[in-house]
Amino acid sequence: MNKYVKYGLIGLVVLGILWAVVYFLKKNSTPLEVYKTEEVSKRDIVNKVVVTGKVIPEDEIEIKPQISGIIEKIYLEEGTHVNAGDLIAVIKVVPNEQSLNQASGRVRNAELALNNAKIEFDRNKALFDKGVISSQDFNNLQLSYNQAEQELKNSRADYQIIRRGSAGGSSSANTNIRATVSGTLLEIPVEEGDQVIQSNNFNDGTTIATIADMSKMIFEGEVDEAEVGKLKVGMPLEISMGALEDEKFNAKLKFIAPKGVEEEGAVQFKIEGDLVVTDSTNVRAGYSANAAIVLEEKKDVLSIKEALLQFDKETNNPYVEVETGENKFEKKELVLGVSDGIDVEIISGIDENAKIKVWNRLEAKSEGGGPNGN
Repeated sequence: MNKYVKYGLIGLVVLGILWAVVYFLKKNSTPLEVYKTEEVSKRDIVNKVVVTGKVIPEDEIEIKPQISGIIEKIYLEEGTHVNAGDLIAVIKVVPNEQSLNQASGRVRNAELALNNAKIEFDRNKALFDKGVISSQDFNNLQLSYNQAEQELKNSRADYQIIRRGSAGGSSSANTNIRATVSGTLLEIPVEEGDQVIQSNNFNDGTTIATIADMSKMIFEGEVDEAEVGKLKVGMPLEISMGALEDEKFNAKLKFIAPKGVEEEGAVQFKIEGDLVVTDSTNVRAGYSANAAIVLEEKKDVLSIKEALLQFDKETNNPYVEVETGENKFEKKELVLGVSDGIDVEIISGIDENAKIKVWNRLEAKSEGGGPNGN
């Protein structure tokens, strides 16, 4: 019995060894990896750049006061459509005490000068009537008298302007702020009771209202220096806005800044495009928007996925590996055309019947810049 068990165990060991030998022979004869392939196809390729920006009115007009004072009454609200000449607000004039005192003194001096000129005029007129003085001397005296009268009128008018805000001396003591153009009131940054400063050569003045024509909108954005060289005035833009997700707007590039501005280490160039807005769409100033600008476009061209490309380590030329047999591939150098970041045009190197090897990271680790076959 022990003899048979012994021979049986020996037989099992021999069979195990034979099975292991056959297993390893089969495993060694099987390729390490069976590569997948993708076919070349024809498709439309569009190379475009997407620019972020905002939609704003082409022109915004700021309404500023011509006299300092306090906002007494605001008659309109933001968002209201106005016509040129419409009353927006009323300013109550608060005179400067020093200026008012100086103007009052000027009026008094003009009154004294006029009284003196009148005395001289009346005395010399009697002499002129008797023929004692010449006509030229009398005319000079009359001119002085008329000038004194005019100076008094001017000084009184200046006094009323400083005190009440108008030469007429209106009892309401205010001045009217009216729209200078037709459009939509975008903003009224002041409130009743706020003090405002007049616009002059030394001060821009306080903005009382901002008006814009909302039918004339533009897209304003910034383009990186790497892309700005590809842009030309007149290029079409497709505008999409976050607030109007279901709508697209057409525009034309009308301005490219000649000078860039550095922002966070990158140079950006401002661009503008005229936006076509329909009457049925309510586009508000300041909407964030994206503009797609088509740089190149090819129709029905031979193409492959960019992920299939490999690059020679020495020449940096692009190539792919084309299937020549079962899990066998041949290196083919390519001449590339337009790319959209996903697909790339094939100008030459392969035909439309080629099957391209899908390579992986394991290949990239092998010596020699990737295998050319198995």
